[in-house]
Amino acid sequence: MSDQRGFTVWFTGLSGSGKSTIAEMLYHEFQARGLKTEILDGDVVRQNLSKGLGFSQEDRDTNILRIGFVAQLLTRNGVAAICCPISPYKQTRDAVRAQIGEFVEVYVHATVEEIAANRDPKGLYKKALAGELPGFTGVDPDAPYEAPESPELVVDTLAETPEESLQKVLDRLHELGYLDESTMLIEGDRVHSGMTDLRLTETGHVAKEA
Repeated sequence: MSDQRGFTVWFTGLSGSGKSTIAEMLYHEFQARGLKTEILDGDVVRQNLSKGLGFSQEDRDTNILRIGFVAQLLTRNGVAAICCPISPYKQTRDAVRAQIGEFVEVYVHATVEEIAANRDPKGLYKKALAGELPGFTGVDPDAPYEAPESPELVVDTLAETPEESLQKVLDRLHELGYLDESTMLIEGDRVHSGMTDLRLTETGHVAKEA
């Protein structure tokens, strides 16, 4: 589709909120529609594009601006870019929005308390809440998460299944004119894109999180 309209879907939210899960599902939906698409996931980008950066506010902003720059290039060239870094600072997200233009911000809402109680398999939140992981986003006062004030969409992954959140994203993209229709095309297990840090099964599919 040489005349594809490029755009960026930018998922933002706390670590463990479900950004990568929905992004991975959305990637396969775009592929099923014949769209050119790429995922820029926070951890994967840090390993390749932002290696050596720390977690100070300046380094976090640099990482997000780098992701935004790549997303802008992809968008300009007719690609549906999917970005899912934490991107904790509103000012930096707004700068990326202004740079890209065709920008759909999706706030993946979940509280620290809910994630720590229900979705913390590595115990990172418990350690952070106990003061053992300084600089942890959303827990350390020096590393706040600034929620979007007026995103294009809010999904609540602790009240919704991943499929329900995905459907809301597809519906919103259809409303905004980026998709011709919003029917979910992919059912069942999805082959891992290799672009997110989600776990793989032995068969190469996305592993179900406990």
